[in-house]
Amino acid sequence: MVSKVRSVGLGGISGYEVSVECYLSGGLPNFDIVGLPDAAVREARERVRAATKNCGIRFPVSRITVNLAPADTKKAGTVYDLPVMLGILAAAGEITPPPDDTACFGELSLSGELRPVTGALPMALAAGRAGIRDLFVPGDNATEASYASDVRVYPVRHVSEILAHLRGERRIEPVPPGVPEQAVSSVLNFSEVKGQENVKRALEVAAAGGHNILLVGPPGAGKSMLAKRIPSILPDMSRGEMIESTEIHSVLGLTDKNNPILTQRPFRSPHHTISSIAMTGGTSNPKPGEISLAHNGVLFLDEFPEFSREVLESLRQPLEDGQVTISRASATMTYPCRFMLVCAMNPCKCGWLGHPSGRCTCSDSAVAKYQERLSGPILDRIDMYIEAQSLEFDELIERQSAEPSSEVRVRVNAARAVQRARYGDSGVESNARIGSALLEKYCSLTPECGQLMRAAYDRLSLTARSYDRILRVARTIADLGGTEEISPSALAEAIQYRTYDFGAKAKL
Repeated sequence: MVSKVRSVGLGGISGYEVSVECYLSGGLPNFDIVGLPDAAVREARERVRAATKNCGIRFPVSRITVNLAPADTKKAGTVYDLPVMLGILAAAGEITPPPDDTACFGELSLSGELRPVTGALPMALAAGRAGIRDLFVPGDNATEASYASDVRVYPVRHVSEILAHLRGERRIEPVPPGVPEQAVSSVLNFSEVKGQENVKRALEVAAAGGHNILLVGPPGAGKSMLAKRIPSILPDMSRGEMIESTEIHSVLGLTDKNNPILTQRPFRSPHHTISSIAMTGGTSNPKPGEISLAHNGVLFLDEFPEFSREVLESLRQPLEDGQVTISRASATMTYPCRFMLVCAMNPCKCGWLGHPSGRCTCSDSAVAKYQERLSGPILDRIDMYIEAQSLEFDELIERQSAEPSSEVRVRVNAARAVQRARYGDSGVESNARIGSALLEKYCSLTPECGQLMRAAYDRLSLTARSYDRILRVARTIADLGGTEEISPSALAEAIQYRTYDFGAKAKL
């Protein structure tokens, strides 16, 4: 007899439907799984056999063939344990096959308990797209899967529960559909940072428009401290952004029953010893890297020049396209990576170039060598450069608290709302992502601004890319100011964020 049970699998960060076909025939007892299974899938034979017997059910003594269709797609992981077991029992006549609009997935323990698997949300979303209405998942995955609004999710703790449900003996109640609620980081706050008002203003502009920013300054100026507080001023995530980011984290096992969905924008801060594969994604079975984990959030690179040249150059194409394609012999995967790049660096190796104390011990050639670690194409893809100066003693002992992150965040949210309304259904969420057509339409310059831009273009030796990025930043500054037209003051501020001289070698 042949039975078929619907299930879902993972390909990268996207789910797809898998049909588990089971056939019992005469001959010597044997148990084969076909359909390009990996080692974890093949080992399901022993888990299914042990779980079936330990649940008091007779395991069929016959030749068993299980086909995972589509058979030309590689199957990986332990998600097929439960559908394989149900398919075998249905083929043996022990249970009624699940309805056509029902699917399941989950890993079996030897005693019949269901263990959680990675990628529950993308698989649940794939089930909804495939027309599946009822989805049975491990209990610990149920909350995460419930955020897929097109399916009813049933939590299963033990095989006996789903068997009783299919027999009509004891119904499993579905979990309520998940409703994500926006969360705000309350641990770190801008009010704790003394001074550095110019840097705070630049970070507010960057957060409002999603712009890449580089902080340059001596040790102890507060660059890292400010960068780590950026999540507290980032705009609210939409439901779609929460789902997108959670899919990536779920595939890598970074979600659990206590944290089933991302409700605040991710903040990733890899160490400078990271490899290019860990940064962009890879391995033989391509997995998302740090840039994809930072999707819809922030990628913070502290000690920017200390990252290897290979790692920094690997960011060039993702920064432009908002996605990265990883090609390996086994597969080619494309992962989203629309992130806000935040970098921090010292002006030289010792860190004190330009400090009033004259503490810098670097020669001109040493300064040049240090700054040359950053290539022109990488620097050209950064929208804003801001210099963080060392604080004066009077600023350190100032008792008056600074503006809290909550007030800054209100302005950032208002500016981002203006941008979403302006760009409508174009798929653009922020000024940093507008293309040439929208740039020409919404960032046109008055004659006065045109003259200012011409002077800056010639004096600063700007590129066409730099020109576009200045216009995008100016558009964000105008949005923060509540004006429809880009004013000369907004454009001047945007130009100011491109004036840091990386070629300067003289010590003051």
